[in-house]
Amino acid sequence: NITSWRRAVVMVLKGKAEGLEHEERNLRQDFLAPSVIRLRQFVRIPFKELPLTRRNVFQRDHHTCQYCGYRGDKLSLDHVIPRSRGGQDTWENVTTACIRCNVRKGNRTPKEADMPLNSVPRRPVSTLYFEATRQIRSGREEWRKYVIGA
Repeated sequence: NITSWRRAVVMVLKGKAEGLEHEERNLRQDFLAPSVIRLRQFVRIPFKELPLTRRNVFQRDHHTCQYCGYRGDKLSLDHVIPRSRGGQDTWENVTTACIRCNVRKGNRTPKEADMPLNSVPRRPVSTLYFEATRQIRSGREEWRKYVIGA
């Protein structure tokens, strides 16, 4: 799981966790601030449903149009099966599309528009993966070796 650096320090000092990676800064002369810790005992994390939001869909799709591969800031959400045809707001029916592809597809299915999807939209497995990849993109490269698929 992901926790604050303060809580991580307390857990290391209490012996509940060990530091695997450390930041450049010292908290004390003899203690480096941990950036990656490992708990000494397994703690079950309750399942948390990831909400279907614009930000989460873009992150799942790596900010890439799922029709043409465009990566940029002119992205929108597209319903694979249009809402006018009974398509729902679900992880499996919402995908990232550039404005151009979204307008071109219009009120049709990808098959009818002859616009195949680059990847099938799926419900994300874990909220933890989203948070970890966000941390890696923000500059925490030391996390990369601990996150599968990052």
